[in-house]
Amino acid sequence: MTAAMPGAHQAYARLVLETMPEESRVGLTLGFVRTFGIPEIARVLHGTGRMTDDPRGRAKATGVAMFALIGQGLDSTEGRRVVEGLRRIHDRPDITAELMAYVLACFTVCPLRFIDDHGHRAVTDEERDAAYAFHRGLSDALGLPDAPDGHQDLARVESWMRDYESRHFAPSEAGRALWEATSKGLLAARLPAPLAALAPAVAASLLDRPLRTALGVRRPPAPVRILVTRALRSRAGTARRQHS
Repeated sequence: MTAAMPGAHQAYARLVLETMPEESRVGLTLGFVRTFGIPEIARVLHGTGRMTDDPRGRAKATGVAMFALIGQGLDSTEGRRVVEGLRRIHDRPDITAELMAYVLACFTVCPLRFIDDHGHRAVTDEERDAAYAFHRGLSDALGLPDAPDGHQDLARVESWMRDYESRHFAPSEAGRALWEATSKGLLAARLPAPLAALAPAVAASLLDRPLRTALGVRRPPAPVRILVTRALRSRAGTARRQHS
């Protein structure tokens, strides 16, 4: 599947689609959830009704689009079709270029964060550079302007993303409603089976403090956090032995 990718993207495609696909899916889901902390984005998502009525279907559509772009390339027939669809869906006055840039940053940065934290190995420099090449290519394809600092590498993208969150994360009714729907359905389907029954508390354990504050989510009790940490470490250890 990765053979169709341009050279600059191949390492990223292999990581996401072949080496750690499950971790990538969880990370992409967490990136999607992260956008709920921005009230302007939360209002748009909540207003469509799809995220509260069918969170798994909405997130699946997003995942299918992103993985098609990663796997087949932005210049492929399918890639061009997906890009045009994304441009059409987001062509509305309440979705600014800055909001789009933030969403794209979440979709690129969060899967790599999750892999670094919970995968059987950390993301390599080659994979990180390839992820940035994909990120920059998709940003250009969507017609997004360069950020003020130029975003010369993925570290700069992540730095911009953190700064944006520090200025824009805030509680909202829409954000809380989206979290309620997502934590009980979508995230349960993304978690290892032993953790799925405790989905809302487990999912909350994967959120950092600023996002929990924006979504009005309490920090889970220590036993739940310990269970999640041990389960993820055990899974990573098993995968590490399989790949050694």
